[in-house]
Amino acid sequence: MDLTVVMLMICQAVVLQLVNCVGTEDGSSVVMKCEELQIGQYTCIKEIDPDTQEIMNCNKNRTAEVSCETVTGLTCDSDQGSNMTMFKRREPCIYTNGKSHRTAVLLSIFLGMLGADRFYLGYHAIGLLKFCTMGLLFVGQFVDFILIATQVVGPADGSDYVMGSTPRFSRMWVDNETYFHSSDL
Repeated sequence: MDLTVVMLMICQAVVLQLVNCVGTEDGSSVVMKCEELQIGQYTCIKEIDPDTQEIMNCNKNRTAEVSCETVTGLTCDSDQGSNMTMFKRREPCIYTNGKSHRTAVLLSIFLGMLGADRFYLGYHAIGLLKFCTMGLLFVGQFVDFILIATQVVGPADGSDYVMGSTPRFSRMWVDNETYFHSSDL
């Protein structure tokens, strides 16, 4: 099959996916904006941190910069340059600061009446209150154990726990912006 026919087919497939597509002057490749590439038109290399099992260099804004490469016959333009096959992309990630969920739960069980769990998570005032009142007469220790075990209370800086082999809970919210399909009602 002729290369121009293949490029035309790629360009038509891209147009069908509602992405701007223009051929290059020599007709050898398809050029698009890197931000508009669809899944399957590029692959990203994500380095995983062995301690947290998350993408390396995850920022507090919960994104990490990863290197990506376009598929054969496709180049892209971005602020980093034009006619590129390699480009950088921001990917969502889970930001952790090293606080282990397992450690927080164990501290809550065994030393929760002394506020060690809250000190560990960075809530120093509540930890001091629990220390002075023996875990708010052990009621606070029980409540904190439930809150920490269900991941309602996390590290004070807003980061997530390092989970290890424990499953991570994700909360789902329903508000005025939530769309319900008519068959769900």
